[in-house]
Amino acid sequence: MARVTHDLSDEQWTALKDAWNGCAYCGATDKPLQRDCVLPISRGGRYTLDNIAPACGSCNASKCNDEVTSWLRRKRLDERAFLLRHYEIGAALALRFGGSE
Repeated sequence: MARVTHDLSDEQWTALKDAWNGCAYCGATDKPLQRDCVLPISRGGRYTLDNIAPACGSCNASKCNDEVTSWLRRKRLDERAFLLRHYEIGAALALRFGGSE
């Protein structure tokens, strides 16, 4: 697999974790968070501010390289709430960090 550019800075990762205040998918606040590509690398995603969401290990492993909306439906998680929050947080952080890639 070709090497993927890691464009997410430590400051951006901290801002994402603070904005989500837990797992972006299930809301867990008592578990370590991992960087999850909303659009998986295997489907063309990259490690960028607008494509990373903090995920608990359980959600990250379960989602794997699935498409996020079908995975959310299958897990019976609130797809609409996730997409709206992902958009709002992305827009706010894009302003803070000077746009998105």
